[in-house]
Amino acid sequence: MNLILFGPPGAGKGTQAKRLAERHSLIQLSTGEMLRAAVAAGTGLGRKAKANMDAGELVPDDLMIALISARIDAPDCAEGFIFDGFPRTVAQAEALDAMLVEKGLSVDSVIAMEVDDEALIERLTGRFSCAECGAGYHVTLQRPSVDGVCDRCGGKRFDRRADDNAETVRSRLLAYRRQTAPLLPYYRAKGTLQTVDGMAPIEDVTRQIESVLA
Repeated sequence: MNLILFGPPGAGKGTQAKRLAERHSLIQLSTGEMLRAAVAAGTGLGRKAKANMDAGELVPDDLMIALISARIDAPDCAEGFIFDGFPRTVAQAEALDAMLVEKGLSVDSVIAMEVDDEALIERLTGRFSCAECGAGYHVTLQRPSVDGVCDRCGGKRFDRRADDNAETVRSRLLAYRRQTAPLLPYYRAKGTLQTVDGMAPIEDVTRQIESVLA
């Protein structure tokens, strides 16, 4: 089973990808991790990628596809994989499809997690966590049982992510919309696109995705 999971920042895409990987013995593929691994290993592809990165350039699509091709040839990908953060453009999607066809493979399902932008902004800007143990909370959705005291460790210091402010979150959502806007019709035309309610509770989102894959 080979999947692509789309979802804006804060929608829980990473959580769902991890669950899918564990339930279906899939490998979660991150192009960023692939690049770092190839550069660290000093492979031919890694050296080429490093040259682009050192020059402040984007890694060319053909090089990214070559990295992905080499990665999915590894034995641990035999049961399938989940693409996380790729493709980002229609050209990348077309190149990915062509590479998979050469291997006798295909993308089985493309799952888009739909969200309400304003509700997601409220969700993200209200997040905070315990500075001692990292336990997560929310100003309205999940406060500590005793204000100012972490339920898990009893800590009294809390942190907020610097980028969890309305302006930054709106900017990240806009970038996501612009990026995925052309991709969704591309996969819809291929008959592989399915959508789920990304604003539902985590367990409900998981059930929706499993229903799509059933």
